[in-house]
Amino acid sequence: MALYEHIFLARQDVSPQQVEELTTALTGVITEGGGKVTKNEYWGLKSLSYRIKKNRKAHYSLLNIDAPSAAVAEMERQMRINEDILRFMTVRVDELEEGPSAMMQKRDREDGDRPGGGRPDRGGFDRGDRRPRRF
Repeated sequence: MALYEHIFLARQDVSPQQVEELTTALTGVITEGGGKVTKNEYWGLKSLSYRIKKNRKAHYSLLNIDAPSAAVAEMERQMRINEDILRFMTVRVDELEEGPSAMMQKRDREDGDRPGGGRPDRGGFDRGDRRPRRF
């Protein structure tokens, strides 16, 4: 069977529980097709680079899939029909990552302390006193 990484974006107005239900339904489609989902990560609600169907944010989810291509095609067909899913992308890979993905590692790093404190030094730039504004 082939190995795939699958990412989908769900609308911002659905709850994280509904995203989990979507993920469970998609996992069911894969298992019915003779495959299995080896990893399921919910990345959270994130801002989009540009609006998609009037949405500025979306729920991101990652699935690592070990399944035949027919099962993945059926899952993608059902995703096209579902109006809660904005975009999806499936990529065939040679091997699946073990452990947390790069996005989850990034989240762990952001939770910890930053080296050097919070805001970086601005190099001594100071505006000084400003003139009063004219209206």
